[in-house]
Amino acid sequence: MRVAQLGSGTPEIAVVAGIHGDEPCGVRAVKRLLDDRPTVERPVKLIVANEEALERRVRFVDEDLNRAFPGDPDAKTHEGRLAHRLVEELEGCLAFSMHSTQSHADPFAIVNGLSDTAAEICPQLPVVAMVETSNFSEGRLFSAVETIEVECGLQGSETAAENADRLTRAFLTAVGALPGDTVRRDLPVYRLTDVIRKHRADTYEVFVENFEEVEAGDPFAAADGEKQVADESFYPVLMSPYGYRNVLGYTAEKIGVLRSATTAE
Repeated sequence: MRVAQLGSGTPEIAVVAGIHGDEPCGVRAVKRLLDDRPTVERPVKLIVANEEALERRVRFVDEDLNRAFPGDPDAKTHEGRLAHRLVEELEGCLAFSMHSTQSHADPFAIVNGLSDTAAEICPQLPVVAMVETSNFSEGRLFSAVETIEVECGLQGSETAAENADRLTRAFLTAVGALPGDTVRRDLPVYRLTDVIRKHRADTYEVFVENFEEVEAGDPFAAADGEKQVADESFYPVLMSPYGYRNVLGYTAEKIGVLRSATTAE
């Protein structure tokens, strides 16, 4: 784990990259900040988490780090021990954690509950949606540390790296670490409701777009050509044929819109 800092003093905000070794976009955003060394009005901690997985260009070494929190200093796995160290490093900080996905090109935020902090910051980020995932937070970083996660774009793409840089600087501006103003947006908010498991198959297909409503009775995916049909309407989130080994994606409900004036409907 690599830890650096912008500004002097004890940081209360942190930027985290490299939770997964196959998602380099956030690492590039952190490197750009370190190269530019912008003058900050609040100290910022910068962390590249799973350096070993990044070096190997694999998602993880022993287990998914973002399912290993809060970790254990005596864990048998690399990620279990690393999770404990990262939680210690982030004590007292609001964390901004960057990821990428195989399911959706446009950035979106993921939070563990619709807190005042999330409602204030997320509409200031260049994201298309906010996903509340408190029912599925076990083992994730935000189950142990106050965190705003962002999916920056498609895994391995240049656009995801560019988005990561824009998102990071928008976050740092929103929390008063970088000077300037942000643009507030009306932001739709979704809550995850269920997991869509994969049936054992050789090929998978997805027929729907993330964040676009699927009506009851509509086919939304197929495994080896056998279609899966929605029992009830839902919004798909992180839906991808090959993004996860055992999970096709998640169902969600739309719970409102965060207006640019931070009032929810």
